[in-house]
Amino acid sequence: MKRVLLPLMALFVFLTGCSGNTSQSSGGITPDQVFSGGAVSIDGYEKPSNMIDISSQQLVTNIRIGWNAGRALESCSADLDGDGNVDFVPGAGQVPDDTFWGSSPLTEKYFKTLADSGINAVRLPITWREHIDPDGSINEAWLNRVQQVVNYAYDSGMYVIITMYHDGASDTDFGAWIRNASTDRNSVMKKYDRIWSQIAERFITYNERLLYESMNSVEFPDMEQDGAYELLNSLNQQFVNTIRMTGGNNLRRHLVISGYGADISETCDERFKMPEDLSNKCILSVHYYIPKTFCMDGIQDNWGSNAEKDWMDSRVELLRTNFVDNGIPVIISEYGAPSDSDESSRIYFCEKLTKLCRDNYISTFLWDDGSVLDRKSDEWKEPELLAALRRATSGNAYVPKKIPMTEGTSLTEPISEEFTDEQGATAD
Repeated sequence: MKRVLLPLMALFVFLTGCSGNTSQSSGGITPDQVFSGGAVSIDGYEKPSNMIDISSQQLVTNIRIGWNAGRALESCSADLDGDGNVDFVPGAGQVPDDTFWGSSPLTEKYFKTLADSGINAVRLPITWREHIDPDGSINEAWLNRVQQVVNYAYDSGMYVIITMYHDGASDTDFGAWIRNASTDRNSVMKKYDRIWSQIAERFITYNERLLYESMNSVEFPDMEQDGAYELLNSLNQQFVNTIRMTGGNNLRRHLVISGYGADISETCDERFKMPEDLSNKCILSVHYYIPKTFCMDGIQDNWGSNAEKDWMDSRVELLRTNFVDNGIPVIISEYGAPSDSDESSRIYFCEKLTKLCRDNYISTFLWDDGSVLDRKSDEWKEPELLAALRRATSGNAYVPKKIPMTEGTSLTEPISEEFTDEQGATAD
């Protein structure tokens, strides 16, 4: 590890010492003003192309509502349900793109709608595995499309996170490859380095509003636990080293580090280590899909029992005490529930988690596959959910309550703090 970090340190000192224009102070305008969740209304001010040097915690705090543009650029020929069969098969000559799984194309208007609605950060789940050669060279047309989508969001004033998504999935028989590191570590590391080097070089001039995320929800269940943690830690360290070695704005870029399996409890294990970073700009990423029966499987319609709320409180407290209080910023990069679940439960779940995290200096990113914001019409299908997220990130002191949805019920106005316990309670 020291052999890798020493040349990195020399490069960092040389480039930071010789490039006084890499970072600028923004002329008295605060980082929070630079990004305001929509059109910037500061007379005579233009968004800077150079980096504004803020801490990663300040950046996380600046994020108000985070969003995932799911089931778009992540689309690939994948075995999503683990039954041994590919769920989506491309036609003759077809190359998977952001419409392959049925989404409308991601457009400039889509991201403008998000930004104008108060969403100021978007995570782009991107799968690279069907757009690379065996050595990891990325197809130019795919990289151009990724950059076009990134620009839509970036030019709307949002923070943007570029990810490496189903490359780390469990369907290694159908193209996923990161988990093969358990048996072929050197080859995977070489490919991983090659892909991230190309991405970093393509986006080297973008400012601090562009972030990279090392991988998504990777674990190594075929290894003993100590070795599995060590391998994930090594991949995350390789990610940081690779990005920093490209220089330019990537020296100070904020990097998002995937926890073990993106699981909160497993990431709070002492065997998980955040990578060393001379720039001190790393952010932990985990998911919150608890309980899975409600959030993912669709077999539990309601949420809000005392046990479920207590568990949510305890997981956020774990993140606070293990990471935030120790100077490591945290985002919950995915959370949500199916659109056909009980609406009041879904809104309550999302509002409570977002408010709880916001109060603990953690930012959250809702998973949306087009069920909340329609990508064809760019109209909100669930305005009540959007209103709940705006309420949760308003900075106002209140306790989210579950409101039974009946015909004519509207959740677009703030909940009264006089709301009674009886109205907000649910049975265990």
